[in-house]
Amino acid sequence: MEIVRAVSDTFWSTRVWLPPNITWEDIRPGVREDVNHADYRHLIYPIPLAAVIIVLRWIIERYWIAPVGKALGIKSTGPKPPKPNKVLEAAYNVNARLSHKTTMRLMKQVDLSERQIEYWWRRRRAQDKPTTLVKFCETSWRCIYYTYSFIFGSIVMWDKPWLWDIKQCWYGYPHQSVTNDIWWYYMISMAFYWSLTASQFYDVKRKDFWQMFAHHMITILLMALSWVCNLHRVGSLVLLVHDCADIFLESAKLTKYAQYQKVCDTIFAIFTVVWIVTRLMLYPRIIYSSSVEAPQILPMFPAYYIFNTLLILLLVLHICWTYLIVQIAVKAIKSGQMEGDVRSSSSEEISDSSENSRPVLTNGGTPKKQPSKNGTTATVAANSVSASPKKKQ
Repeated sequence: MEIVRAVSDTFWSTRVWLPPNITWEDIRPGVREDVNHADYRHLIYPIPLAAVIIVLRWIIERYWIAPVGKALGIKSTGPKPPKPNKVLEAAYNVNARLSHKTTMRLMKQVDLSERQIEYWWRRRRAQDKPTTLVKFCETSWRCIYYTYSFIFGSIVMWDKPWLWDIKQCWYGYPHQSVTNDIWWYYMISMAFYWSLTASQFYDVKRKDFWQMFAHHMITILLMALSWVCNLHRVGSLVLLVHDCADIFLESAKLTKYAQYQKVCDTIFAIFTVVWIVTRLMLYPRIIYSSSVEAPQILPMFPAYYIFNTLLILLLVLHICWTYLIVQIAVKAIKSGQMEGDVRSSSSEEISDSSENSRPVLTNGGTPKKQPSKNGTTATVAANSVSASPKKKQ
């Protein structure tokens, strides 16, 4: 026990977490009548709240969003499964990735050509992909949350002086009161990110899975650190800046799934502008204040550098995602519409139309492609539209 206590005392040393000449007793809740300090014990609340959010999400998706999606004509079924083949199924269950060596081995066991095995494999992998309705439900949930969070955050922050003057985040620190609205803003936001961290492992998989996982963990760490160190003012600013663009991102994806292409293009253009303004202009302004203005107002301490480093890491993620967004924007300008998804889980994802457009032979034996229902040549591509995430989904 003494070793554990010694490690704990070393880890929670005031020399690390607090400004010089400030102790934990000085910021203990209730120690001052004029200041309501943040209570580190409250960081446990977002975890059960996250469980509530996951259940709430399941109910809303099942009984509200899914019926709306079906009413819009969004498909709830995937492409037709391949013909049953026990040998190929057994090989697929061992490894879902098909190598040339595996193909050659399977050709000796089944009466199929290399191309037929590859085609069967693509169709089998398509069965494991989520349907468009599943994607629609997930995206709708995130859109609903980000809309709520931005509106609630704007209402909460509107009368806060540090919204209009970032320097107010540092004046009087660490003796800054946590109001009830800021408390709820923090707790619900942390709970949402805990729920995203958990649900990410069973939601639709994206190419930026680990970037998003890192994003969620950095966000939770930032919020927890800012809460423990009573840095909730700058923390609330970071939250507000991040929620705005995500509303348009998720909305663009929804209209893509519902096949409202022109609306999708318009919303994505708005999203791109809002993203650049909030993530590459307003957010760096916060980092400038924490890096340049804060040291001029209050004495520095190790936790401050940890906090600021995490903020900068978050900016690096934003720059990476901006690159992906620009990629999609350039492709959209060239093609005339939003198409594809650089975050798609696989380039082999097959839509219903692409199943009906596989190469067929003419009488002369020349392969050609059947046109899809909309008159264009169907391609093997991903079905979704996004380029980011967020912080945040």
